[in-house]
Amino acid sequence: MRFTTIFFDLDDTLYPSSAGLWEAIKERMNEYMRRRLGIPAEQVSQLREKYYREFGTTTRGLQEYHNLDTRDFLAYVHDLPLKDYLTPDPTLRPIIASLPTRNLIFTNADIHHAERVLTVLGLRDLFAGIVDVNAVAPYCKPMPESFQIAMRIAGESDPSKCAMIDDLPHTTGAARRAGMFSILRHETFPPESADAHLTDWNQLARILERQ
Repeated sequence: MRFTTIFFDLDDTLYPSSAGLWEAIKERMNEYMRRRLGIPAEQVSQLREKYYREFGTTTRGLQEYHNLDTRDFLAYVHDLPLKDYLTPDPTLRPIIASLPTRNLIFTNADIHHAERVLTVLGLRDLFAGIVDVNAVAPYCKPMPESFQIAMRIAGESDPSKCAMIDDLPHTTGAARRAGMFSILRHETFPPESADAHLTDWNQLARILERQ
């Protein structure tokens, strides 16, 4: 294996999208935009998706156009009972623990949400660090600058020694263009979206060892 560092996305990657947590977070975003920012209800969903497509996260769009209190927003949208959504996967821990690499979380959420999720999943001690949306500000995935900052935080200078695992094709595509080996954690595999496709965590070691 040629890799020394693996970046793992958090939401809908380390747990299945069927858990429903991300849908609940999006609803909290909608509430915040209506209640705290005064955006008309009929515009909220459209604006949230527009900012997500334009900036990579809704947060960045709200910062740009709505003078967002970022700390308040992130605390609000992540204020959910995680144990109602998440259950530890007994197969995942030994797989990550067996990797000879330095493993970090790289997420567009904030570190507080990441810590809570990893704790509920029973995985926190397996990651050397968390690169969150504040650490790469004013950028975020999939912006090229965010990958450069993540590498600096990880102490890596050679992107070819890094792998990125994410559930979003535009993120794995951006990681690939940044020189990282990208693995799409998703049921479908759009052309050119990543270097490899992961549907079962038991496939991970084999994918990495082939490189």
